Amino acid sequence: MIRRHVVQPDRYYDSVRLMAVSGQLEALPGVHRAAAMMGTAANRDLLRDAGLLDAEAAAALQPSDLVIAVQADDDRAAEAALATAERLLTAGERAAAPVEAAPRTIEAARERFPEANLALISVPGPYAHYEAKQALRQGLHVLLFSDNVPVEVEVSLKQLARATGLLLMGPDCGTAYLGGIGLGFANVVRRGPIGVVAASGTGLQAIASLVHNAGLGLSHGIGVGGRDLSDAVRGLATFMALDALAADPSTAVIVIVSKPPGARTAAALYEHLPRLGKPVVTCLLGADPAGARAAGAYPATTLEEAAALAVRLARAPAAKEPAPRAVEGLPADASVLAPERATGARPAQVAFAPGQRWVRGLFSGGTLASEAVWVLQSVLGPVYSNVEADSARALPDPRQSREHTVVDLGADEFTRGRPHPMIDPRERLARLQREAADPSVAVLLLDVVLGRGAHPDPAGALAPTLREVQARARAAGRVLPVVAWVCGTEDDPQRLSDQQAKLAAAGVLFCASNAAAARTAAALAQQATTSRAGAQT
Repeated sequence: MIRRHVVQPDRYYDSVRLMAVSGQLEALPGVHRAAAMMGTAANRDLLRDAGLLDAEAAAALQPSDLVIAVQADDDRAAEAALATAERLLTAGERAAAPVEAAPRTIEAARERFPEANLALISVPGPYAHYEAKQALRQGLHVLLFSDNVPVEVEVSLKQLARATGLLLMGPDCGTAYLGGIGLGFANVVRRGPIGVVAASGTGLQAIASLVHNAGLGLSHGIGVGGRDLSDAVRGLATFMALDALAADPSTAVIVIVSKPPGARTAAALYEHLPRLGKPVVTCLLGADPAGARAAGAYPATTLEEAAALAVRLARAPAAKEPAPRAVEGLPADASVLAPERATGARPAQVAFAPGQRWVRGLFSGGTLASEAVWVLQSVLGPVYSNVEADSARALPDPRQSREHTVVDLGADEFTRGRPHPMIDPRERLARLQREAADPSVAVLLLDVVLGRGAHPDPAGALAPTLREVQARARAAGRVLPVVAWVCGTEDDPQRLSDQQAKLAAAGVLFCASNAAAARTAAALAQQATTSRAGAQT
């Protein structure tokens, strides 16, 4: 096994294009690992940790350097991979040459497209403030995809947007549906009577997919950024979005998706809800439902329950609010949702080896990770994670699991200088191999998110590694169940049923919702605990 790399100073490519080249290189004969990346600090660490560069070579890289590194069987395979990388990059440059140059500033884009009313901004966090402010001053609503934006900058931008009657969605707003158009990471869903305000990209995708699969659709889905309902931001975008949906004649039911609001913001939110004049479903994961219920809203404890409530409310005569007793106690697997399509929502008894006990969840969606933590903790007790930085169970190092652990691999600490795991699965694949090698791990828990903007075949990218780690576990005398939920629809480019079939072929238990997958993982972990206790007696 040999390593080869080339460094080309001041040659920039975006991360999505480099990811595609990396994938093509790894498919070449004799190539085991390959990466084409810019030499940012985060990428230097990734290349070093992957064994593609030694520490000295990694430290010498500059952020503007392009590095192509391969690990191959021999010199011939390595050199062929490096030559292929150059050919792919150069061919892309030639193909792009005849295309009209894209505008390089917000002002120039506004001049070319005077009818536009929204700017989608995805630049590194330190530059996001300037670009978003320029867009607002040009009279444009803003979807701010950028992450790593300081909270004080977020507040400043949202105050400016509010003063000018414009909506600023974000920062770290990964998904929105406006007038039937999906922006960012978006599943393909039909239009319908349900409007969503989401401080969560994957939470919005989950609601949209579940509603679509139940036969209804969204009027609009407005992302507001994960911190919007914190007391630091005070719901500046959420209140504007709620009022917009209340005034929208195509919206019959409103859903709010977020982690628990700050105390002062929650009080203001519950005071505001009755003024909307429409049924409101709240999915504030982990929050006490009493405040929402007192405000006349319909609190849901999981994303699947929120979708079911919204569908039932929207199907009521003339979309009028039914009596509360008609929806209270709605079961999590309510019939208004798509039928359970899991291969093992109620898993058969599994013969775990001595010492196996922990669940390890590796997620690409932050809200899906938060929901999994909440469900697992209700059954198994404490769960370590990186989704609540101020929690007593916050991981000191998100790259190192302990006991029951759920990790959001799309969090800022994992995406600085590298693609989101919905786009590039390599970080998760490497973490899967490390977790699976731990003999104390009993269950692996995953989300698989489809839609435009996501990886073209996420299940296909995961399947070989999943088969490999399960085979290694069997060889070591262990079983290693893998449980997953696929967030998507049949209309997505990746096609929900195709992705489920690939997971099933790789031995994965896939469930009809994220909460159902977490419950299944918890049930398996309980089996492992019971098996261990029985062996000790």
